[in-house]
Amino acid sequence: MAELENIQNLRENFKKQNKSCFILGASGATGKELLKEILKQQLFSNVTIIGRRKLTFDEVAYQNVNQQVVDFEKLDEYSAAFQGHDIGFCCLGTTKAKGGADGLVRVDRDYVCMSAELAKTGGCKHFLLVSSSGADKHSIFFILKIKGEAEVKIEELNFDRCTIFKPAVILCDREESRPLEWCARKILGCLSHVMSITALSVPVSTLARAMVNNVVIQSDKKVELLENKDIHMIGNQHETKTKMGPKKTF
Repeated sequence: MAELENIQNLRENFKKQNKSCFILGASGATGKELLKEILKQQLFSNVTIIGRRKLTFDEVAYQNVNQQVVDFEKLDEYSAAFQGHDIGFCCLGTTKAKGGADGLVRVDRDYVCMSAELAKTGGCKHFLLVSSSGADKHSIFFILKIKGEAEVKIEELNFDRCTIFKPAVILCDREESRPLEWCARKILGCLSHVMSITALSVPVSTLARAMVNNVVIQSDKKVELLENKDIHMIGNQHETKTKMGPKKTF
């Protein structure tokens, strides 16, 4: 793989392009961390979060964040919210326990795909989606099947560039209760202090940083599928030169 330039130089060059972005799912653990990272790096001239309710922020850094409130059940009536953004980040997702099987399909596949379609029509050039490790439309596991179907539909929209992140267990503190995931995070969090488990988990901060870093790193590939180890590699890019990790491309 070609050697990357210093990541800081890439960020500075990107800033000069005055790009705008939107975030879907900014109220969730990954979306919150992503918004925090985007504002920290100050890469975009305009940042918009699109969601079903307005969010409240106390920090001064969030004062210029635009908010668009939409009804995902009538998303085609809110096409204006998706107009004029260069980059789209999608962190939408729920659980079968929280929304039931039908709710999971609506959020993880239908809302994601409808949003992507509106973004493409609105001029979005680079769409970044948080999916899941093991996601496959042929999977025997319901949630992985749904997420796999969403991946295929997003790829078919033919964005100028599409990046799909496939993290394993995301190490974070969620507001809603997910007992099994909580236990897995605690166990993996402890193990991470004594051994490398980059194939099994990823800190939410690393995932968010990988998403932002991916935007500034140029690619000639239309579709990038980034597995957990790739997320670690890209998310841990700081001020040093390195090489891109292996990734599936089309």
